[in-house]
Amino acid sequence: MNYAIIRTGGKQFRVESGATVRVPSIDKQAGEAIELETLLVGGDETKVGESVATVKVAATVVEHGRGDKIIVFKRSAASSISANRAIVRITLHY
Repeated sequence: MNYAIIRTGGKQFRVESGATVRVPSIDKQAGEAIELETLLVGGDETKVGESVATVKVAATVVEHGRGDKIIVFKRSAASSISANRAIVRITLHY
């Protein structure tokens, strides 16, 4: 298996063996193993649909953390109104 497309937290991610990926929060403690839903397996032979039902993607939660703060700025030229808001997305590594 060269890579796999997994689904977690309502989003899809491309993962490779041995890689660390940031995903939305998972209700597990650091160090716990989890098994993820596989959507596609790619490489020498691509598998999709029912043929990936036997493929398991196992991961370990490395740590929980917060991502960088994202600044959102809105401005309406017609009414000269502007708004500034900061969002912090909570993510984890595994």
